[in-house]
Amino acid sequence: MTTRILDLDRDQLCALKGRELTAAVAAAEGRTMVGEVFAERAAMIPNPGGRGVHNMELVSAFGADIVVLNLIERAWDGEKLTLPGLGEFASFTELAQVVGRPIGVNLEPGDVPEIRRAKPEYAKRLIDMGAAMLCITANPGTGGTFEGMARVTEELRKGLGDDAALWSGKMHHAGHIERVTVPKLTALVDAGADGVVMPLPGTMPGVTRELAAEGVAAVQDAGAIVMGAIGTSQEGSHANVVPQLALNAKEIGFDAHHFGDSYIPGMCDPELLYAYSVAIRGRRHTWNRMALSGRRPRSGGPAGS
Repeated sequence: MTTRILDLDRDQLCALKGRELTAAVAAAEGRTMVGEVFAERAAMIPNPGGRGVHNMELVSAFGADIVVLNLIERAWDGEKLTLPGLGEFASFTELAQVVGRPIGVNLEPGDVPEIRRAKPEYAKRLIDMGAAMLCITANPGTGGTFEGMARVTEELRKGLGDDAALWSGKMHHAGHIERVTVPKLTALVDAGADGVVMPLPGTMPGVTRELAAEGVAAVQDAGAIVMGAIGTSQEGSHANVVPQLALNAKEIGFDAHHFGDSYIPGMCDPELLYAYSVAIRGRRHTWNRMALSGRRPRSGGPAGS
């Protein structure tokens, strides 16, 4: 039986990737938190030596189960990762052990820098370096379309095989206004996505609770999970907005809940992520995940090893 992502300890989270990650999210029954951050930002008090707290660490400390890096070209040269507050890493596997979370990467089909394009060569390199999942989506103004996402999702699935986790979809219009429909969502599953991304009701015009419920059911019936996204600057909204978004999303049946990177430079308001987490999974699971965020020795190893 698949272990729920809720029940994994720090070492197990670090090792989680691919279809195993997707299955662990599905098993948690709508209680997975995802924090998206700018790859090159360490917003919290960097000291003169360049050390500080990377935004990945901050969203993890407030309850994120999975971290997704946006604007990867600012931190990855195709060979190594250079991250403010953390240093240089040869792989995502090594980085995950430091942050304590599975780490995914955004790739896009639209008008974006070359190394961020959703091409099989970049995708394979990221997966070979230990990226836990790839999120095929679109940043504002890039002109990403559902058709383009389905096309590149199919290309990446053929190039990566069945084991890679590919979550695909739009969090907002991304500069190309098109209606979210159930056929557009299920087409992503047909193209090879094991996860589909769609805006949470209340975050984008026209995405109603009724549409979201129909879309979530259709995608899940097709064999994929659904991540509901907050990607329209409401990741920096007031705290009283959160319970409405969270409980609606839980009722609709979203498997994972995403907070975007627009508030403090390159991340959400971490207090909103925390409040949302408490709303959908209570304080016990939220606090447990928060307490597993700090750097600690590997299981069974002496302190300082």
